[in-house]
Amino acid sequence: MRREVTLRDVAELAGVSSRTVSNVVNGYANVTEHTRERVQRAVEQLGYRPNVLARNLAQGRSGQIALVVPYLDTPYFSELLQSVIRAARVRGYNVLIDQTDGDPEHERAFIAHGSRRLLFDGVIFSPLGLDQQALADRDPTLPLVILGERSSDGGFDHIGIDDVAASREATEHLLDLGRQRVAAIGDQPYATGEAAQRRTQGFREAHAARGRTPREDLIISTPRFNRPDGARAMAHLLDLPEPPDAVFCYSDLVALGAIRTIVSRGLRVPEDVAVVGYDDIEDGRFSNPTVTTVSPDKEMIATTAVERLLLRISSATPPEGLEVRAPHRLIVRESTTGRVSPP
Repeated sequence: MRREVTLRDVAELAGVSSRTVSNVVNGYANVTEHTRERVQRAVEQLGYRPNVLARNLAQGRSGQIALVVPYLDTPYFSELLQSVIRAARVRGYNVLIDQTDGDPEHERAFIAHGSRRLLFDGVIFSPLGLDQQALADRDPTLPLVILGERSSDGGFDHIGIDDVAASREATEHLLDLGRQRVAAIGDQPYATGEAAQRRTQGFREAHAARGRTPREDLIISTPRFNRPDGARAMAHLLDLPEPPDAVFCYSDLVALGAIRTIVSRGLRVPEDVAVVGYDDIEDGRFSNPTVTTVSPDKEMIATTAVERLLLRISSATPPEGLEVRAPHRLIVRESTTGRVSPP
């Protein structure tokens, strides 16, 4: 019979103390990133699973965390979900998943007083229907990590990328290609549309940095970041007397919908209209053409979210809310530069 892998086995393989392994597994912050990565590799190599059941029972915990997102059919969230599950599993936690469809009442139920009912110990939450004020009216004892664009009020951690900077880089890429009429698809000018508004801000800042002013009729709002909305918005843009020669889409799904409309009109991408997306989903890497995109570090977002949540769960005194900016990069592909001929 195969011997059960112990914490000491992991420590020996990683070349660290058992206490350090315990700190990594439990999400404590006092470990360097290099050491954390070494321990995580050893955990995965050995297949170590912390025996947290007895500990959780003794401490009145369920051993489960909740991941609450607006839509599971959005590839960005499904890819993020996989990373969260992996990060939680090596730390001995299961992940409960819920889709809110952006419904404010559904979202509020997860953070309301008495919401846990012993089902989960904390929540990683990407709200869509709740604004900043609604988040403030929550159970203060609930360990909470927020993803997306809802800044921390000091009582929870917030993890996301710099949407303004990322959008500025994406738009500058199009302007630097010599495109004269750059459009934007995905603005959401309402209370809960902070992420979209920040992308619009970056779009405007890129134009200002080049001494230009964007055309207001080229900034199109959409209710969601999905393919149908992208297709409809692109059709509207192409019907204008002076249609765009480039478009910055606020998600890769929007970009895929836009590309479909462009091609169906007999136009070429990127020769007639260059397209940039956002999120770096797998579909964009295999589309025709492949999609230039803003790529957030989803693995880092997921791992940090789990570590911070477990730290909050295990702390007698909740730590101060932390603002974490995950890295991003612009990945240039065929939808803006065309196909590269083989050598």
